[in-house]
Amino acid sequence: QIQLVESGGGLVQAGDSLTLSCAISGRTFSTWAMGWFRQAPGKERVFVAAISVSGGSTGYADSVKGRFTISRDNAKNTVYLQMNSLKPEDTAVYYCAASTERYYGGTSAGAYDYWGQGTQVTVSS
Repeated sequence: QIQLVESGGGLVQAGDSLTLSCAISGRTFSTWAMGWFRQAPGKERVFVAAISVSGGSTGYADSVKGRFTISRDNAKNTVYLQMNSLKPEDTAVYYCAASTERYYGGTSAGAYDYWGQGTQVTVSS
């Protein structure tokens, strides 16, 4: 059974940093593209960052570019989201997602097959 479990969320102040982790069960994690999405209260789930199977290609939403970094450790079956210079508008539930059929999942939620349960990130001003 494939499971994605996020961790690392919490309450921080504006300007602080957080690193989210997503641990994935599944023998073929190294062949999956991965992504992070977020959903703020009352809003739709939106793309944050994506990383290709090899880790050689990454992409970011304009709102987080230069502040967030996605990475993966295939040996640990884990994908990370390093978040720096956090802003109150980054407050949301953050979800990791796996795309098992694509080399790079991209920005569309529809490209991803499996999702974690989410971890709350709250940034106070």
